[in-house]
Amino acid sequence: MKFFENTSTYDYSFPAVSLAYFLRYPNPYSKHVLTSDVIDRYVDPETRRLHTTRLHLKKSKIPSALLKLLPKGIGGSESSGQSYILERTVVDVKEGWMTTESRNMEWTGILSVVERQRYERENGLSTNSLEMPAEGEKVNVRTTVTFQSRLGQSKFLSRARKAAGESSPSPEINEDAPKRGFFSSLSTAGIQRTIELIGVTRTRDAVLRSKQGMNVVLERLRNGGIVAVLEGMRQDREGLPAGLIGGGPIQSDSPSTWRNAWLQGTNNSTINRTSVVDDDD
Repeated sequence: MKFFENTSTYDYSFPAVSLAYFLRYPNPYSKHVLTSDVIDRYVDPETRRLHTTRLHLKKSKIPSALLKLLPKGIGGSESSGQSYILERTVVDVKEGWMTTESRNMEWTGILSVVERQRYERENGLSTNSLEMPAEGEKVNVRTTVTFQSRLGQSKFLSRARKAAGESSPSPEINEDAPKRGFFSSLSTAGIQRTIELIGVTRTRDAVLRSKQGMNVVLERLRNGGIVAVLEGMRQDREGLPAGLIGGGPIQSDSPSTWRNAWLQGTNNSTINRTSVVDDDD
């Protein structure tokens, strides 16, 4: 099992960052994301926290370096296909934090990837979500990704059980049984570690692209509000030149702009599905 950690900061208010997170697809850095669907959303009546479950469909392929480690044919045609990502988020507007968890639903036997993030208003200050954010407010983000490969694990467990069943009930023979597969299990463990390291390497680039995409959405929101974000989505979806998409009819950083952006973003009717048709990144 391998871990990847990263910390970063957004120079925007928490309402803007949390809203941009839900509106980040499509953007110029997420060309591999095909659709994003809200499958469950509710506000906890006791904590007043917003819980959302989404399903993202992405273009996905097994890296060529990883394919070389796999038995012939295990990648199949799926090596250039699509995969689903399950995402769960919890937002506490009053306390100023948001947690997210995303995990792959395909190829979990080869590599299971679980990404967790915590977005938190700097200094943990609590404010009323309908008030103008403090000047210079920032949001800190901590990202943790866990990688675990179980490739071949079930086969070796099956062999171990079989060996234990066929061996003599004598304790001495039973103790020697696991040693039969020592070198083969060591080889499998090495492959698993290599697969996990490949995942770590790819994640470094993915985290950078994710932040770049969030910054694009945040700039659109800052310069033109929801209208500019929606226009940017349209242009990204249709593959139009990005240019300065942020400029829209709303050119204001007034309290009403941020308040309307946040309220519209938490409305259940706000864009539950987006789609992109473009090349893989």
